[in-house]
Amino acid sequence: MTSRGFTTIENEWITLKDGTRLAARIWMPDAVEQDPVPAVFEFLPYRKRDGTSPRDESTYPVFAAAGIAGVRVDIRGSGESDGVIDGEYTERELADACELIAWIAAQPWSNGSVGMMGISWGGFNSLQVAALRAPALKAVISIASTVDRYNDDIHYKNGCHLSAQLSWAATMLGYQSRPPDPALVGERWKEMWLERLAGEPFLMEEWLAHQRRDDFWRHGSISEDFSSVEIPTLVIAGWADGYRNTPLMAVEGLGEKAKALIGPWVHKYPHFAWPKPRADFHTEAIAWWNKWLRGEDNGIDRLPQARAYILDAVRPASRRDSDPGFWVAKDSWSPPKMQCFYVEQFGRLTEGMPIPHAPEHPVYLSSPLDTGTASGEYFTLKPDAEMAIDQRSDDAGSLVFDTVPLARDHDYLGRPVLTLALRSRATSGNLCARLVDVHPDGTATRVAFGVLNLTHRDGNADPKPLTAGETVSLRLVLDACGYRFRKGHRIRLSLSTAYWPMILPPPEDGGIDIDIASLGLGLPMLGEHRSIEIEEPANPDPLPKYIEHAAAATERQVVRDLSSNRTKYRIHEETGLYEHPETGLSTRQLREEVWSMSPDDPLSMTGISTWTCDMRRPGWFVRTVATARIACTATDWIISAIVTAFEDDVQIFEKVFAEKKIARDLM
Repeated sequence: MTSRGFTTIENEWITLKDGTRLAARIWMPDAVEQDPVPAVFEFLPYRKRDGTSPRDESTYPVFAAAGIAGVRVDIRGSGESDGVIDGEYTERELADACELIAWIAAQPWSNGSVGMMGISWGGFNSLQVAALRAPALKAVISIASTVDRYNDDIHYKNGCHLSAQLSWAATMLGYQSRPPDPALVGERWKEMWLERLAGEPFLMEEWLAHQRRDDFWRHGSISEDFSSVEIPTLVIAGWADGYRNTPLMAVEGLGEKAKALIGPWVHKYPHFAWPKPRADFHTEAIAWWNKWLRGEDNGIDRLPQARAYILDAVRPASRRDSDPGFWVAKDSWSPPKMQCFYVEQFGRLTEGMPIPHAPEHPVYLSSPLDTGTASGEYFTLKPDAEMAIDQRSDDAGSLVFDTVPLARDHDYLGRPVLTLALRSRATSGNLCARLVDVHPDGTATRVAFGVLNLTHRDGNADPKPLTAGETVSLRLVLDACGYRFRKGHRIRLSLSTAYWPMILPPPEDGGIDIDIASLGLGLPMLGEHRSIEIEEPANPDPLPKYIEHAAAATERQVVRDLSSNRTKYRIHEETGLYEHPETGLSTRQLREEVWSMSPDDPLSMTGISTWTCDMRRPGWFVRTVATARIACTATDWIISAIVTAFEDDVQIFEKVFAEKKIARDLM
């Protein structure tokens, strides 16, 4: 591959039809006058100047050296762009993206072909813009994203209320309350800052207004109509991330238009993600763009439809730098055959189908409401306690069924399925199912999990209360996994009625009677496959080095106060203070989050999340502090927020989102 020189354009204004100026950072290959080039476009609210600059600087220079322009644009109200954000993946945001793609394709340096790429938000809107069929958009790479905004994002999961919804609402307040960089926008910086401080929404108010899968969530969910995406799509995720379902759902829905790659990773690009092994994302992405944006016949279109890393008897740890396993390929993906298990009379999980017409065998389950503190976070950024830890503490509050020690290795790839019948003792309730690898020494590794709001048992669009004492039959599809259970290990199914703080408790804590004679567990067999090797990046440390002024720090604590009968889950995340060596801009973010609840009172639940964000240069310092809160009654969610801004340690702004009650909608 020929390497070219390139120029980095730190900021270029792109004026939209309505007069709004959006800010772009562009990596431009040399000699575009003689040889127009394709471009890769990324569109985010996460601040190109400071927020995403390390990962941008690890990738776009490599693309530019390969003759592919990189165009990284801040959405309205973010970074240096004008305006105020109006929500997630809104019609305005997607229309802006389509207009930007047309702008890129019309530039004299462009060959008229554009790719769109991103992780998380940028992965989401890449798929959504592809579904809008922007004419110049020829291919997409979507990382850690979703095809179903209701069930596979950080708001709700099968009708359960994810605590990540509050966390993310506070995060977005923190991101959107920061000013543009005066070095780029000049004296307007403060005027722009005050405008976005005054106008930024508390997004949780809108999210809680839609507690079921309505048109709000269908918008932007390409699973509503996979046929709307007509261009090649490479979909990437990691088993350690909350977005692990998307690659296999994409290939099932998009067919040959999609290729799936799933590694052991957290929510990061695969060339610098943890746990290792990593993947040489740059080489594969460049081949992808050269094929679909240049027409180069390089064979990338003949990749297997699904490639996955099969985790091999992984052990939980305080930090998982590398996970054992092996790579496999499925040339053509189809839903896997299931290996079926049932529960014998004495509670053993045994291979086979449930016995037809077996006598009912009810077992009462009412987990302590603080069951779930070993779950880690839904949205993982580091391979530490953000990931699920040893499951034995959560198993103590769960109903568990184990196999005998396995006589051979069992390999799985896909989504486990649980079926069972139960009776609830209340009109609402949650159910969590975990697939666990029990090592010979008793260590318990979470392999997959699924949650269900029992009022959503027949779908997420039209939930219905339970009738106490009435038997209902359920089918719960767990999240996807790729895993080898080793000979001598045991497969465990763990069931609980709580999974806190990952999911918030229902208004009643009546418990359920599970008919274990009805229980069936289907595990997706790996089946026919090829063993493959995935190239690792040549550079083991691809992120740029910034100047450290204060070190990062992380703490996660579970405190059970036996005197007050209250459990607290505390998160402390500090990025450290780092200075960009070329721009001189130093930034620091601090996240403090506390969830609290009595393990026998679902209405005692509270959550508070605070983001403190600093930006500084010699002679210039600004800080914003954004706090979001949630509590509940039997009938309402109670939320509030406050954003405060400081210039040179003097408070210049405060906005209070007053306490608001939003009716609980069978949640």
